[in-house]
Amino acid sequence: MSIAGDPVMFNEWTTSWGNPSHANMSALAESLRGTGIKYLVMDAGWYKPAGGDWSTAQGEWVPNATMYPHGLRATADAIRACGLVPGIWFELEVIGSASPLFQRTDLMLHRDGRVVTVGSRRFLDLRKPEVVAHLTARVIDLLRAGNFGYLKVDYNENIGLGVDGAESPGEALRQHLAGVQAFFRKLRTELPELVIENCSSGGHRLEPSMMALTSMSSFSDAHECREIPIIAANLHRVMLPCQSQVWAVLRARTDLRRITYLLAGGFLGRLCLSGDFAALRPDQRALVDQAIALYGRAAPVIRRGRSRRHGPDVTAYRHAQGWQAVVRANDRLALVVAHTFAAPGVKTLRIPLPPGRWRVVGELHADRRKVTLKRGECHWTHPGEWSACVVLLRR
Repeated sequence: MSIAGDPVMFNEWTTSWGNPSHANMSALAESLRGTGIKYLVMDAGWYKPAGGDWSTAQGEWVPNATMYPHGLRATADAIRACGLVPGIWFELEVIGSASPLFQRTDLMLHRDGRVVTVGSRRFLDLRKPEVVAHLTARVIDLLRAGNFGYLKVDYNENIGLGVDGAESPGEALRQHLAGVQAFFRKLRTELPELVIENCSSGGHRLEPSMMALTSMSSFSDAHECREIPIIAANLHRVMLPCQSQVWAVLRARTDLRRITYLLAGGFLGRLCLSGDFAALRPDQRALVDQAIALYGRAAPVIRRGRSRRHGPDVTAYRHAQGWQAVVRANDRLALVVAHTFAAPGVKTLRIPLPPGRWRVVGELHADRRKVTLKRGECHWTHPGEWSACVVLLRR
């Protein structure tokens, strides 16, 4: 279920950190006008009670009246007026401890006769018609009335090994999860143009039946970690890159090498930006604009191609050493995404290319070092540790 054109997205989570008000969403949308970014997603916090916290208020899904004095539709309309498609975050399967529904234990999953409670969350039982009716009213009707075009479904806790209600805990859990997937199908039926993101809770929902129901999956909250490109490259073995959302969090305080490192990681899947976009310096903004333009040209090979990883094995993600390069190619295009980690070991990376005659048609790097093509290889003399480059080739 690839999205036509595979456009770049922006999620404001690391911009507002749980405070996506009408005022700051409208200002952010204005700063994104004309950039080539298509989707602007407001993340957790839009529903939190006055003085409350986003992480304990799931369940009622009523917008904060102070943050949205004219309702969510006004905010969605302001985003659309800037040429963007508005998106919104739900953690629809759970109830937070601050929600009145937290005490409706008849709606929740149980194990050994007790309500399954993990941290501040309890879990709705999607086998129950009244639960489906509640979610239809609070999620589907809100999406329709608000004219949203994108839904991010998060899932931040783990039910455990099983629940009550069938001949075994495992069978009862299977029935519940069948209900969860039935609701995803209901979303797709009632809102056929809706783009659905499966936020996979650290990866444990990166499995075929969930990915088949959604347009893309985001693999974890590794928003600003150095290991993002390592994880994103590994996921080429598990899922289509056009379904793998990879974040690049932009910080105005960081240098161009760091920004390039993160942007390049986004070329290993579906590029999603976040962070301090409106505060970027002109040179940082120029680099981001270059990346967005190049990503648009690379989208066909990200969507359809074959991937091959090069470089030494990375044995400790948190303390990565060496380098990696992923070459994704089809009959017409080849995309080279290269990263160095600590102690890369070689000054010039020699990255094998698929057979054929290639020419460089686009590049992204922080220091304007050109790559060269020699004897069937792409040669990149990198500036040092924790650097990256992207090269687009045409046959």
